[in-house]
This record gives sequence, structure tokens and C-alpha cells, in this order.
Amino acid sequence: MDAVVKVYCIHTEPNYSLPFRELILNTNAFVRACACVQVKVKKRGDDRTFLARVLSMGVDCDIALLTVDDPAFWEEVVLLAVTAASTLTSGPPVVSTNHWGGHHLCRACVQVKVKKRGWCCWSGALWEWRRRGRVPHWGDTISVTAGVVSRIEVTDYSHGSTDLLAIQIDAAINGGNSGGPVFNKRCECVGIAFQALVGEDVENVGYVIPTPVVQHFLTDYKRSGGFSGFPALGLQWQRMESDALRRSFLLGPKQKGVLVRNVNPTTSLAGVLLPDDILMCFDDIVISSDGTVPFRSGERIAFSYLISQKFVGDSCKLDILRAGKPLTLNVVLSKPKALIPPHISNADPSYLIVGGLVFTVCLEPYLLSEYGSDYGTDSPVKLLERLYHGFPKAKGEEVVVLSQVLASEATLGYEDIYNVQLLRFNGVAVMDLQHLSTLVAGCNEQYMRFDLEYNEVVVIETSAVQACTPEVMAAHSIPFPVSRDLRKALPEAA
Repeated sequence: MDAVVKVYCIHTEPNYSLPFRELILNTNAFVRACACVQVKVKKRGDDRTFLARVLSMGVDCDIALLTVDDPAFWEEVVLLAVTAASTLTSGPPVVSTNHWGGHHLCRACVQVKVKKRGWCCWSGALWEWRRRGRVPHWGDTISVTAGVVSRIEVTDYSHGSTDLLAIQIDAAINGGNSGGPVFNKRCECVGIAFQALVGEDVENVGYVIPTPVVQHFLTDYKRSGGFSGFPALGLQWQRMESDALRRSFLLGPKQKGVLVRNVNPTTSLAGVLLPDDILMCFDDIVISSDGTVPFRSGERIAFSYLISQKFVGDSCKLDILRAGKPLTLNVVLSKPKALIPPHISNADPSYLIVGGLVFTVCLEPYLLSEYGSDYGTDSPVKLLERLYHGFPKAKGEEVVVLSQVLASEATLGYEDIYNVQLLRFNGVAVMDLQHLSTLVAGCNEQYMRFDLEYNEVVVIETSAVQACTPEVMAAHSIPFPVSRDLRKALPEAA
């Protein structure tokens, strides 16, 4: 227990629905897409609090890497023995340890020491369903819960919307106590508690970040000096369990694989792997027709597990079947871009105000802010289609949405339009918000025409925009008509 420390984190959280508002100082739950203002740590049994620095943040895997510059913190430090998740089987008991805080949120961390530099790994995510739930009763000492391992499989990490290896346990993980180390019966650390599944028909379903994911994060930091993320093939694929489907693609009786439906144009495999190819092996490991590969003894796991073990820039070998002919491809793995990103790596959301029209970039946190935890079903169907099935046509492409219309003389009659994608400005297809701001700034035509999804059209006079924009900003206490990132590219707009 002496290797567990308390972490105090003060952070700012942006308002995605009102991106032009000032950031809110928050000392409660560490939610996604927030910027740390100050981090402090306290050792168990010590009355001193030390300032910590964030060395790296892995949003995808929900781990932060902290260090403390004060040498006094590292005196008599106790290191944890770490074991691989592959040594676990369903059933063995595990113990989750956490700190409860008072007015600050306090999370425990797994402490790792590499050479002469001290590091702390910290996980701070909460399952998104829990964000609107009850706040637990606070305490000030370590909280210990026990349970058993239910299974080990690839699971969706809600913090970064990434599918990675996770351990499911039945030990209680409540809002405010995730982030602590999880031990086996030999007092070896097997991972970090980080999220829980909550629902009317669910009881005591918690998840642990296993040590292979933690080690991947640390190795990534040592290799790149930051966080480059987990690579992905960038594919949409289909199972080939139907015999008719297998025969139609000329698969032999003993051949296995999955059907490539679509390829993300921003991945390194674009133009190399094609739709209707059959992916049969990854680094000589056979991919079954249900998309699984062998895992441990007598188990199977999603083949994305193999990819997540590698790093961005690593090479791999793919065995495919194309039009009945086997091919071997040697490719370099990358991290493809999503059309609607799950996060923006703790950056502030972008916005552009034209008259009373507020444009922003559609992100998952934006949809969460607008439609709550059920945004996956309650968001507009066109945005959901792009979220689940859309690929960017080129790097940098964004889904620009008309978020809302602020009352002004220039936008009279358009107040009921909101959360709809912008397709074209004065006949020019809009690639991203930066592109739109450039088009608006350089508009010399009498009218500004915005073509939206569902064939909606917004037309305002250019002269009226120039006259009413300052009035709208003053009425709504908006400091700038464009966000900071856009102001850097358009200094005249500042």
C-alpha cells in the first residue's frame, strides 16, 4: 500500500456547446478533453504535498505519466512488482486500491521507476454513463475492494473510444475511485482500475487497464518522448462465416479470413489494401472468419489485439486473398484519422462566428454535450452515419456543423437551425473549419450562402455580417469571433 499515492488534479473543462465561452475551473471528476492546471501528489502516511508535472497523456488508453521534481518525494519510495495479464485466468482474486479525496478528486496511481527518473502512471477515466450519476461519499484514506477476474478481452476504452485489451473484474469501481492499482493474491500489480459498466441489469462490472497496455504507453514515451497512440489498420471489415460468401470470394475449405469492406484514406494502407480483399493473416497469425485469433490457452480474442501490440511506424506482414490469388503485403502501421474524432487531445474546441451563425467542428465530446450520454442514438441521423461509418476523404477533413444561430438582425428567420452539417460556402465544398474561415474572410460577394445538410440554405448579406458581428459578440460576451487556433492562421481576424 505504500506504493499508492494520492493525486490532486485541478483542471479546466471546455464547453463544447458554447466553445466561445471561457474555460471553467473544475476540481471534480477528471473527464475527457480537459487541460490540467495543477497536479499534486501525496504519499501514504506523509503530510506533505508535492507538485507534479505531466510528462505525457495517453488519451486513447486513459493513462497519464507524472513526475515529481522534488527529490524528497522519492526518498524511501516503494516500487511495485508488476506481472503480465497473460498470467491471469478467470477466477483468481484481485484487490483494487484507491484513494478517496475531500474537495479535490484524488486518484491513486501505479508507481514505476525507470533508471534515475521517477515516474507515476495514473488513469483517470470514468465510464461515460457514470458522468451523470451519483457522486460517491468521500473519505480521506485508501479504499480497498476485492473481487475476481471475470475475463480478459478487447474492450472499448470509453475515455478515448479505443478498443484495447482489458481485464473485467467484479470488484467495485465507483465514480471517483478509479485510477488505483489492482493486485493479485501475490501482491503483484496486474493493472490500473479505470472504468465500470453501469446499467439497470448490470452489477459489479469493472475494468482494469492491464500491464501490457501500461508498458506499451511507457515504451511509447521512451521512444517518442510523448504519446503517438496505438496503431490501427483503418478498415471496416465483415465476418466471413457464411459458406456462400466464402465460396463467392474463392476461399478454399481450409482458408480463413475477414472481408475488407472499406479502407480509411488517411491510413498507410490506403491504396495497398482494397475493398473486397480478404485479410487472412497478420504477421503469420491466422485470422479466423469471425475476426478472432488465438489468445493464451484455449481462448480467442479480436485480431485488433495483435495490432495494438505494435507501435506507430512499425512494420507488419499481411497475407491477403485478392480475386482468388494470395498476396503478401509488407506495410507500415499508422494511426488513421477519424471523420468525427473521439477527442482532440485536450485542446480547446474550434469555432467561427459569422454574424450570429456559430460554426464548430463535430466531435464526440460535442455530441455528448448536446445530446447527453445517449448521443450514440439521439444525435441527428446524418451525424451518426458519419460517426459510425464515415471516413475522411483526406487528412484534415472535418465535419463542420452550424451549432446554433445567435439572435441578430442579419440572421433573422434562421434561429431554429442548429446541429446540422455545413456542406458548401458560396458553392465551394468546405473541407474544414479553417477552410471556412478563409473563405468567409476573403468573401467579396454581395451574399454569403451556406448550403447545409437536408438541402437547407442560409443566405445573409455580407455587409450585414460585417456590421452585426461586433454587436453579437458584445451581447453574448464573446471575446473573439474565431477560436485561438484559427486566429493564428488569420491574424487579421483577431
